[in-house]
Amino acid sequence: MTANPSATTVLDTAAMLALLEPLTSLVIEAGAAICAVRCGAVNVDEKSDGSPVTQADLAADHVLVNGLARLYPNIRTLSEERTGDVNSAFDGSFFLIDPLDGTKEFIAGRDEFTVNLALVTHGVPMLGIVGAPALGLIWRGVVGHGAERLTIGDGTSVPTVEPIRTRPMPPAGSPWNAAVSRSHGDPRTEAFIAQRPQVCRRVLGSAVKFAHVADGQIDIYPRLSPTSEWDVGAGHALVVAAGGKVTDSKGKPLRFGTSPDNFIVPEFIAWGDASAAP
Repeated sequence: MTANPSATTVLDTAAMLALLEPLTSLVIEAGAAICAVRCGAVNVDEKSDGSPVTQADLAADHVLVNGLARLYPNIRTLSEERTGDVNSAFDGSFFLIDPLDGTKEFIAGRDEFTVNLALVTHGVPMLGIVGAPALGLIWRGVVGHGAERLTIGDGTSVPTVEPIRTRPMPPAGSPWNAAVSRSHGDPRTEAFIAQRPQVCRRVLGSAVKFAHVADGQIDIYPRLSPTSEWDVGAGHALVVAAGGKVTDSKGKPLRFGTSPDNFIVPEFIAWGDASAAP
């Protein structure tokens, strides 16, 4: 939590745009902390919900939470690793972070793990940064002001920046790409995908699935089973900033930070083509 958790701060678009660079720097720093742990022995513990946690999750959390409190002490922060600190809903603007999304991918030695950082205002993700440190990539965007992909490589050179945008849904009869979770498959999601003919499943881990909707490699990313808000917030903002839409299965919007004891997203669909959503 931040130094002044009782304050309600609302950031406008200009303030969000000004935040983009310093927040990106924090995501890069958190990614470096994860990769430093990856070079040694990884100790795996189990949280109360049965999900794994490593010292890399905690190192990235330390970087992000402390960095946000130092830079923006009047904006509250909700981190996956500190939900026990939360005792009230989030009004105004707040940071929503998953310090290490895709812990199972990280443990398995795959590169598809991410650092997720979102800025949510009045329950709606407005700024999103998804960093994939092992891939040397960062995707980021502010709703209403576009999205871009940064190639940071080994961190010794100036990142290259290119604008990204979602793509139109392929026409009837043409194949389209659906992102499928490697670790969290479920019958409802599979049935939804099976209803679409000529689908090409792209099996991926972590918020990389949102990132590839945003950069036009994936047409749709459905998950019709519960997940946590910190898994979705940054990707939600990123997809919308890139021209897409994120809804529930009935086309209704998602809300974040409204309940202090249940930060669950029951279901969602990320649509690359916003007009394809119901």
